[in-house]
Amino acid sequence: MRVLFVCLGNICRSPTAEGVFRSRLDKAGLAERVEVDSCGTSDWHIGESPDPRAVAAAKSRGVDLSRLRGRQLCEDDFRRFDYILGMDHMNLEKLEAMRPAKSQAHVGLFLDFAGRSDEAIPDPYTGDDRGFEKVLDLIEAASDGLIDELRRHLDRA
Repeated sequence: MRVLFVCLGNICRSPTAEGVFRSRLDKAGLAERVEVDSCGTSDWHIGESPDPRAVAAAKSRGVDLSRLRGRQLCEDDFRRFDYILGMDHMNLEKLEAMRPAKSQAHVGLFLDFAGRSDEAIPDPYTGDDRGFEKVLDLIEAASDGLIDELRRHLDRA
C-alpha cells in the first residue's frame, strides 16, 4: 500500500501528515507494509525543509520532520500511489485536474478519514503557532481513520 499526502507547498501540512502517519503506522505495526510520502502542487519549496514551526510542533508530539524535503506532485504519482490525499479543496481540484484517465488511485480529502467529509485542513503558514497545533490535531484524527481503512485492505490481501 502506498499513501501520498498533498498540500500547496509541501512545507507545512503534507510533511506533517507524512511524519505523523509514519509514526502512527509504526505504533500500529504496519510501517513495513505501507509506503508514505508527501508533496506539494506548487514548485515553490522543492528541496526545502518543512517550516520550522511545523517541525517544532511535530517534535513536541514526538514526531521528527527534520529529514523531509519538499517535492512537487508529478503525473507518475498517480500510478505509484494507492491513496493520494489532499489537505484542502484547492489541492483536491488540482489533483483531479492532473489525474490521468487510467489512474486507479483513491483521490480525496485527508479529513474524510476522520469522519469530517468535505472539510479541509487549514493552511497554518500565515498564522501563529496555534494553527500548527490545530493542524496536528486534525492530522492525528485522520491518520487513525486511514490506518483503520488500510488495515481492512491489508487484512484481505
